[in-house]
Amino acid sequence: MQGKIIKGIAGFYYVHINGKGVYECKAKGIFRKENIKPLVGDDVTIEITDAENFKGNIIEILPRRSALIRPAVANIDQALLIFAMTKPEPNYNLLDRFLIMMQQQGLDCIICFNKHDIASKEERVQIQSIYENSNCSVVFTSAMKKEGITQLQQMLQGKTTAVAGPSGVGKSSIINCLQKGKTMETGSISEKIERGKHTTRHSELITISNQTYIMDTPGFSSLSLFDLEKEDLKAYYPEFEPFEDRCKFLGCAHIHEPVCGVKDAVSEGKIHKIRYENYVMFYEELKEKEKRKY
Repeated sequence: MQGKIIKGIAGFYYVHINGKGVYECKAKGIFRKENIKPLVGDDVTIEITDAENFKGNIIEILPRRSALIRPAVANIDQALLIFAMTKPEPNYNLLDRFLIMMQQQGLDCIICFNKHDIASKEERVQIQSIYENSNCSVVFTSAMKKEGITQLQQMLQGKTTAVAGPSGVGKSSIINCLQKGKTMETGSISEKIERGKHTTRHSELITISNQTYIMDTPGFSSLSLFDLEKEDLKAYYPEFEPFEDRCKFLGCAHIHEPVCGVKDAVSEGKIHKIRYENYVMFYEELKEKEKRKY
């Protein structure tokens, strides 16, 4: 049978089989010999060793579409970044860091702004204008009033999505809303998976529906600088591209150059000031980081 690893603890892998349940599995020794470690998110083939107690062995790891290093997880299709519209106010600097980190790993991004029911229309228009040309999908939700959840579910359907966001924005409430009314066949999951849940944070996939999973992990909550050359930073700001042919210098950094199409676009309101200011801040941080190397 084929399924997906949704959690791994102490050499045990918990494999969700659609329509069947969750099986506690060990990996065959051949993987250790070949130095292959199964990852959360891996699609695998298992053999059943104890049908009554939902136990088995992983005998094959199917080809990975992708593999992230931090956290170590496979076959993530996209990222969902959850922030609040208000209480707390959005930290756009942190959000832009997340966007760059996700894009570095080849992930498309959905930005979810929660608590829209207690924010003004003006705030919504402002947020929309910041990210309208960022190549990211933006959705507004209220976990409290269950608004925007259906739209969000449609955006997640059939994909495995990594979830990130700061505390206090309603991330857990959104995840609970996404799970509501969904039935995941759990089978007889051993006590090991329950014990591990409250003592150590592990990467874990949550089943929303068949072929639809989300992963809430501490691995994406880092504020550390991305491993990036400062000259490559502008590639993560797609709204710059339409104006770069107006720059006087090839390879313009859009910081101090005298004739710069990107800076002009910021002055004209065609690129949002908040996005540009974060770009400048990140550029200077990467510049300082390079200096410290030498």
